Amino acid sequence: MKWILIKIPERAMNTDLNMMSVLQRTDGTDKNIHQPTNLKNKSVKKRTNPWAIFVLGSSFLLMIVATYLFFLLKDDFTQFHEDRLDTTLGAIFLYIATTLIFFKGAFFLYTVVRYFKYKPIPSVSDEKLPTATVIVPAYNEGKQVYDTLLSLAASDYPVDKLQLLAIDDGSQDDTWMWMQRAKRELGARVSIYQQPENKGKRHALYRGFHLGTGDVFVTVDSDSMVKPDTLRNLVSPFIVDENCGAVAGNIRVLNNKKALLPKMLDVSFVLSFEFVRSAESSLNSVLCTPGALAAYRRTAVFACLEDWINQTFMGKPSDIGEDRAMTNMILKQGYSVLFQRNAYAFTEVPERYKGLYKMFIRWSRSNVRENIEMSKYVFTNFRQGSKFGPRLLFLHQSLHIIMAYPVILFMLFFIVTHPLLFVTSTLFGILIFSSFPAFFYAKRYSVSEAFWAYSYSIFYAFSLFWITPYAIATASRRGWLTRGLASK
Repeated sequence: MKWILIKIPERAMNTDLNMMSVLQRTDGTDKNIHQPTNLKNKSVKKRTNPWAIFVLGSSFLLMIVATYLFFLLKDDFTQFHEDRLDTTLGAIFLYIATTLIFFKGAFFLYTVVRYFKYKPIPSVSDEKLPTATVIVPAYNEGKQVYDTLLSLAASDYPVDKLQLLAIDDGSQDDTWMWMQRAKRELGARVSIYQQPENKGKRHALYRGFHLGTGDVFVTVDSDSMVKPDTLRNLVSPFIVDENCGAVAGNIRVLNNKKALLPKMLDVSFVLSFEFVRSAESSLNSVLCTPGALAAYRRTAVFACLEDWINQTFMGKPSDIGEDRAMTNMILKQGYSVLFQRNAYAFTEVPERYKGLYKMFIRWSRSNVRENIEMSKYVFTNFRQGSKFGPRLLFLHQSLHIIMAYPVILFMLFFIVTHPLLFVTSTLFGILIFSSFPAFFYAKRYSVSEAFWAYSYSIFYAFSLFWITPYAIATASRRGWLTRGLASK
């Protein structure tokens, strides 16, 4: 079998995809692979960004100065510590904080051990691949949904085993027009549907689940792109492991060349997926299969589908966190939930602060809700074999939520009473603790881009620290927050 490389003209994409490469098989089968050049592992010419250099330089300057001050003010830190021990409340808090630090350290070491036990499952042969239905819900996505559908149709997957569905959730822009264009180009390979009104992503997926005929459902966000081997790698665990109920894909940032926030988030995503979810997968207990790319066993979906679509929180219909909710319900059935590091999707993330904090609020509210739901079954005999993994993961996440208010109250007290000590210790801590994600990213991908781990930690510590406490206080609120025609 031979492959011919053909270059086709620029499509003027919304993202920085300047050209598509089409790999066309010459054995007579219809398997074209449209792969954006920015998804390839090839070096590209980099342009110097003065603002990026300034931000990185400022980050390191702040941490260097903070390190100097940290040692210069060590007597002040000692006195602060002793003053806290002199009061009952202060002593209790410090003892609790010390215990939690030891727990976090032990949990981190355990995660490292589990990470090294993880191995992605290689793709099975074409003959063994299951029939798969790919569902792409879209709302006000414009041309990006067209690019998403083309990248999916270009997958190295048997055409007769792949069903591609796109569902417009009552968009107010030209999303439907771009879906129609994809339909004209792809023909019978894609089916497009239009909701009579905007009902939310969960309802669009619900319609897709009922329309789908595959043994495996794959959900892909309409602002995501996949590699040619993504789908086959994503669904192979269902064949290898009969108890696999869901699989999480490996999410990277698509627009990380356009702004600084996406650069930072790309480093954060790599740690969250390739380190954290790898460890969770070794315990058969990935807590969240991302909406950007996930796969579910058909029987597992239909066993909880009505509960999922009718889910409520504090008497109100749940219209966020559909991915975490589905994962939770599948874990509750006793299935394993795995992560496939070799199944990549590249998704767009917010480029501005407002879009970013709204996305994080939505994620945090979902986390609060689903942790409450998980508490109802995680300590029961919900599945065969060891339940240590999901219980430990649940406790770790719960402690993060429970300690949100005590931590922020202590932080505010620290700021008011000793502002210089607070800033110094925070920046010095970032220098120490952000070195691991930086090293991890450098080892996996790029040394130069890894330094964004430090800038992101500074940005998060001083401008996004309020997200979790706010999400807890407003957990019952509905709304996607980031959906609409406004720019990100």
